[in-house]
Amino acid sequence: MTDADVRVVPVEILGQRYPIRSALDETYVAELASYVDGKIRSAAEATPSSDMVRVAVLAALNIADEFFRARETERSWHRVLSERVARVEHLLDDALHG
Repeated sequence: MTDADVRVVPVEILGQRYPIRSALDETYVAELASYVDGKIRSAAEATPSSDMVRVAVLAALNIADEFFRARETERSWHRVLSERVARVEHLLDDALHG
């Protein structure tokens, strides 16, 4: 990534505009910001606190939980696929070598 690849993408989260320096696609950065905005708004609605740091931390914990669950699901699928590949290899070996 060179400096030429980096651009400023303006995003808005909770009514605040943030200039994000990124080489990522602008649409993708906007989607990320929208997702974070939604998570913060959900945390704000669920928490009667007006402390925005607390709300942001709760939103971050929710996002981290989603990430960890998705990562574990991916690992589970990888284990299942690996087991199936091993079974297929065993069946092929048996069929070929009899």
